[in-house]
Amino acid sequence: LQLVESGGGLVQPGGSLTLSCVASGFTLNNYAMSWFRQAPGKEREGVSCISAGGGSTNYAVSVEGRFTISRDNAKNTVYLQMNSLKPEDTAVYYCAAITLRRSCPPQYQGFNRWGQGTQVTVSS
Repeated sequence: LQLVESGGGLVQPGGSLTLSCVASGFTLNNYAMSWFRQAPGKEREGVSCISAGGGSTNYAVSVEGRFTISRDNAKNTVYLQMNSLKPEDTAVYYCAAITLRRSCPPQYQGFNRWGQGTQVTVSS
């Protein structure tokens, strides 16, 4: 059971990146999915969550209006489109699945399958 993120990199402030998370060994279509991030010296934080069917999403206040989460269950993939990136978005980004429920949990609790992370650096 594996989640693999890709799409990270170095981008200038104001730029865009799209992260992808592909699952292998299990199908994502019954599970809510989230993106988390962890910056150096900071705790990991939930960034965005999407329900199993894709009909419900939520975002951290710090990224609302700039980031968009989506999923393609046929491709077993979840995406995070990140626009208007800021230096404070610099972090390792992780995708995660919660195999116990289809809807997004309160406060990003309970995710039990994690990817290895992909680095996003926003700098001029």
